[in-house]
Amino acid sequence: MNDPSHLARCAQLAMVLEVAAHPKPGNVDRDHDFPDTTFEHFLASAVGTYPVLEEAARSRTGAGALIRAAAEESLRWQRGGNTHFGAFVLLIPLLMAAGSDTPASKIVQNTTSEDAVEFYRAFSIANVRIDSVPDFDLGESNSADRIQEDGIKLFDLMRLSADHDLVANEWVSGFERTNWCADMITKKADTMSINDAIVCTFLRMLAETPDTFIRTKFGKDKSIEISERASDVIRGSRDLASIKSEVHEFDESLIREKANPGSTADIIIGGLFVALVRGLRV
Repeated sequence: MNDPSHLARCAQLAMVLEVAAHPKPGNVDRDHDFPDTTFEHFLASAVGTYPVLEEAARSRTGAGALIRAAAEESLRWQRGGNTHFGAFVLLIPLLMAAGSDTPASKIVQNTTSEDAVEFYRAFSIANVRIDSVPDFDLGESNSADRIQEDGIKLFDLMRLSADHDLVANEWVSGFERTNWCADMITKKADTMSINDAIVCTFLRMLAETPDTFIRTKFGKDKSIEISERASDVIRGSRDLASIKSEVHEFDESLIREKANPGSTADIIIGGLFVALVRGLRV
């Protein structure tokens, strides 16, 4: 189904289901908040951005401006700062693709230098923590001018970041991990609750792929260490119930360390969106 309203609600539900899932180690969920960003901030962002999500599902171009508009709309509805920026970077092209029956890989490859400029503007709005890409410092005001002068597409910027940024890598890889998450959540939801399917998929992905947000905040070694700890938690498990105490301990330790796997959560949201569009029901 490619009705824009339906697709926008799938995106909203994906954001709500992700933040509600618990225990989700290191991140805001229904059981705990961060000092400045709460569960309610995430809910407000998911609900408040509906008009932009629906517009994306009606569009085939303008991904950069839509990402910026989503960041702006999110902040109009809540005071918790950046809640969903990485998720918007995934959801906007996925919505555009689903709404137009065009492969998401083609949507992102067809981005323009104007999309890249709008994307840079979105960073200052959302105050996102990220590593700058080679030759283009996100903190330099003249980077946008250089992008337009050189005709650098948003897809080109993502390609420059793909080796160290999970969300950028999704653009370049054809949303490989997003689709993997969609398949995994759908499969697990056949035998367990949607909450447990999301948490188990989150842990599996974190174990296999060091998180970008943690790497940016603490360095590569810390991101690898946390992935190894996630792997230890899920080793040999078949369901969440059998490792619930270990997951809670892992969650509490990451909260103490202020190490939140935000990029992993973003890709879970993308995966949930794809699964919901395909027919997954809660």
